[in-house]
Amino acid sequence: MTALLVTLTIVEIVLVVSVLVYYLLVIAASLRRTAVLLGKVSFGVRAIETQCQAIGPSVLKVNDRLGGIAAALADLTGLAEARPSQTDSSSPRR
Repeated sequence: MTALLVTLTIVEIVLVVSVLVYYLLVIAASLRRTAVLLGKVSFGVRAIETQCQAIGPSVLKVNDRLGGIAAALADLTGLAEARPSQTDSSSPRR
């Protein structure tokens, strides 16, 4: 009876170890696929970074010009508000 229990225990240990090995191999394969996909994503991000390098200086130039335009529009708005109204109801304009 003891020999049977020892044999069953050894079989159980072998089964547990083989299941663990199987799942470790499945997890390793999944991690390999993930590493490949992350490599592709990293390559794509580097390509995007390279293509977008010219945007930074251009944005600064556009922002400076838009600041000048905003200041000019503010001045024009101030002039338009300070100017008296030209619409007089008693004398129609032609």
